[in-house]
Amino acid sequence: MSVEVHGTCDPRFESVRKTFAGNLESGADVGASFAVTLNGEMVVDLWGGWADAGKTRPWETDTLVNVYSTTKTMTALTALLLADRGQLDFHAPVARYWPEFAANGKSAVTVAHLMSHSSGLSGWKEPITVEDLYDWEKATALLAAQAPFWEPGTAPGYHGMTQGFLVGEVVRRITGASLGTVFRTEIAEPLGADFHIGLPASEDHRVAELIPPPPGQGMAEGDDLPELTANMSNNPRVPVEVTQTRAWRGAEIPAAGGHGNARAIARVHAILANGGEVDGRRYMSEAGCRRALELQVEGQDLVMHIPARFGLGFGLAGPTMPTPNPNTIFWGGYGGSLAIIDMDARTSFGYAMNRMAPTTTGDMRGFGLIMDIWTAG
Repeated sequence: MSVEVHGTCDPRFESVRKTFAGNLESGADVGASFAVTLNGEMVVDLWGGWADAGKTRPWETDTLVNVYSTTKTMTALTALLLADRGQLDFHAPVARYWPEFAANGKSAVTVAHLMSHSSGLSGWKEPITVEDLYDWEKATALLAAQAPFWEPGTAPGYHGMTQGFLVGEVVRRITGASLGTVFRTEIAEPLGADFHIGLPASEDHRVAELIPPPPGQGMAEGDDLPELTANMSNNPRVPVEVTQTRAWRGAEIPAAGGHGNARAIARVHAILANGGEVDGRRYMSEAGCRRALELQVEGQDLVMHIPARFGLGFGLAGPTMPTPNPNTIFWGGYGGSLAIIDMDARTSFGYAMNRMAPTTTGDMRGFGLIMDIWTAG
C-alpha cells in the first residue's frame, strides 16, 4: 500500500525518503517523523502516516507525540547550558544547590552522578503513584530523603523516571524556575523548536496517539524482574494510555513527559552538533557542548542489564551504539524515539513515531534511517 511522505529531503539523502516510506508501507510505522540537521541547516524533514491507531487523523507537519526518554536529552542540554554559563558545576555536590539532598549519606553525590545515571537513585524506595509524578515537591522530597540503592559513582543504573526530577530540581534551585520553563525560554522559543516539557492544553489537538507494544512485550513486563529493574519500571507503573491524559501532558516530567517531533528534536540538538551556534545565534561555547562527551561511568547497567557508557546526560558511542564517528552522543525513548548528535560530522538526528516497539533506547526503524544518512555522507 502506497503511503504519501511529506516534507523535504536534500538530494544527497534521497535514499532515506525511500526507507522512511518503506517503514510506513510495511506497517513498521503507523505515523512518524524524521529530521536531520547538517552544519545547523535542516537537510531532511519528513513526516507521514497516521496520528492514531484507527488511521482517521493524518500525521501533519506540526503533529506532536510523547517521546518518553528522548526528553532526557532536552533536560541534559538545559543543564549543559547552565554549566557553560558558569551557573552549574557538574563536579560539585548536589547538596551545594539542594541542601536537603545530603540526607542519608548523599553529601558526596555530585551533579555528574545525576547526569550519568550513577547516583544510586534509580527509583523511589517509597511506593508512589502516577499522580505523585505530577507533584514536583513530593517527588523530589522523597528522593532527597532516601538512601542510594548502591554506592554512587561505582556503576551505572538507569534512572528511568527519577533523573528528570533530580536534574530538574538542581536547575530549579539555581534559576528559581522549573526545568520546563528554563528549557522553553532559553532553548525552545529562541530556536522556534516545537518541543514541550509541560504541554499547554491549547496544543492537545496536535498530539498523536501512542500505540503500545503488543501485550507482554512492554517495558520490563514480567513477574521475575530483578529488584532494581522492577522498582524503576513499576514504582509507579505508567500504562501507555496515561500519556493521553491532560494531567500527564501538562505536568513537567523531564525524564519522560516531553512532547515534540523529529524536526524539533533535530533542531534543538543542532546546538550541540554545530558547536553551540544555530542561525547565527550562539547558545553555548563549543567546549561547553563537548562536555557531554566526557565519560563519567561505564559497565554493566544495574537496571537495564546491558553494557552502558554515560557521559554528561547522554549515552556515548560504544557496544550498544556503534557509530562511524567516535564523538557521537545519543539517547532514545521507550517505544523507539531517538536523538543522535554526531559532533564530528556536525549532524543531529531526530526520530519520533507513535507505533511503539518493545525497546527503551531506540530500535531499527530510527537507526536504519540514520544509517542511510551516515552511508550517504
